[in-house]
Amino acid sequence: MNSRVAAPGKTRICPHCKATILESAAICPGCQHHLRFDPKAIVERRAQPTFSALRVEGSFRNPESAEAWEYSVVVSIRNDRGEEVARKVIGVGALGTNESRTVTLSVDVFAPRSTK
Repeated sequence: MNSRVAAPGKTRICPHCKATILESAAICPGCQHHLRFDPKAIVERRAQPTFSALRVEGSFRNPESAEAWEYSVVVSIRNDRGEEVARKVIGVGALGTNESRTVTLSVDVFAPRSTK
């Protein structure tokens, strides 16, 4: 079987959710849809990150006595010089009295694996 290998960091658009994803992804990390046919072993290898470099989870709650709160979830990525290379609004919303939200941010790293 002739499997094409994408250049590291090359991106494409997921046809299902329209997110920008790595061209090497066989499964979209956003919507979890399969993007192309691959034998099971290859799909599993590509779908699993090598390691998780960061995972942060936090919750916030609007107190019982407060009026509605609005919120924005924003993610920013900076390079080693401190320059912002990407900034995305992930979601917005409002919390009514005594409502809460939990936000989880994870950074999964996909390092090249040897084929030996």
